[in-house]
Amino acid sequence: QMQLVESGGGLVQAGGSLRLSCAASGITFRSVAMGWFRQAPGKEREFVAGISALVISTFYTDSVKGRFTISRDNAKNTVYLQMNGLKPEDTAVYYCAAWSDRSFQSGSPRYWGQGTQVTVSS
Repeated sequence: QMQLVESGGGLVQAGGSLRLSCAASGITFRSVAMGWFRQAPGKEREFVAGISALVISTFYTDSVKGRFTISRDNAKNTVYLQMNGLKPEDTAVYYCAAWSDRSFQSGSPRYWGQGTQVTVSS
């Protein structure tokens, strides 16, 4: 059974940093693409960042480019999202996601974590 467990969310002031972690189990982690989504109240879930299985490609939504960095440690079955220069508009529940393919361009993720709250105060 695939499990994704996020950690690292919290409350931070604008301009601050947080690092989200997502520990995966039950899959061949190194063979699948991973990513982070977020959902703010009243808004649709948004694809924030993705990383392919072999780290050949990454994706960032425009609003986080230059501020967020996605990375993965295949030895630890963990994907990270380093978030710097946080803004109040980054406030959302952040979800870890795993595809069943090497690429995040292969459709929707197959597996989801439970989410972790990130709140950025102004």
